[in-house]
Amino acid sequence: MPTYVYACKDCKHQFETQQKMTDKPLTECPECKGSISRVLFPPGIVFKGSGFHINDYPSKSSGGSAKPVTPAEAKPEAKAETKTETKTEAATAKN
Repeated sequence: MPTYVYACKDCKHQFETQQKMTDKPLTECPECKGSISRVLFPPGIVFKGSGFHINDYPSKSSGGSAKPVTPAEAKPEAKAETKTETKTEAATAKN
């Protein structure tokens, strides 16, 4: 059951109560019998995983580059040349 916080409009008394989500909100202060309203709080959200700014970019204090390298910016040609050179060197060494 969720815990709700209520605040009295007259005496400013705040209190918590556990209610079912289907229960009707309370309307009377237990202290002064005045009118009360439910206090709303922002939900605690934690963003995890890729796709969020804090995870996708290195911090300035880490000494990394300010812009992340995307796969399109990486040079796959250089890797292919390295493999070709290695195969050629191995073939030359066998002869």
